[in-house]
Amino acid sequence: MKTEILAIGRHPEILQTVVRLVNNNPEWNATGAGTDDEAILAFSAQPFRLVLLGGGIEKESEDRLCAAFRALNPDIIIVQHYGGGSGLLFAEIYQALN
Repeated sequence: MKTEILAIGRHPEILQTVVRLVNNNPEWNATGAGTDDEAILAFSAQPFRLVLLGGGIEKESEDRLCAAFRALNPDIIIVQHYGGGSGLLFAEIYQALN
């Protein structure tokens, strides 16, 4: 069974790239969301194990998202990803999951 990952980002091109990179790993399945509402809707609709917060998310949005996700799943893993290439992205995910 694949690990479900919700990737949230404000820059559509970067978000698409992150989702594509995550989905290159056969053990993971990423869903992308560009807005707070999209992210909360997606999180409510399926069980995610990990949330990736991309760059460009304002502190206010980050607080709102984290509170909403933890209300639905207190055990959710939330990782901030600011870029740096696929190697760093994979390392962040592996480290968070283990």
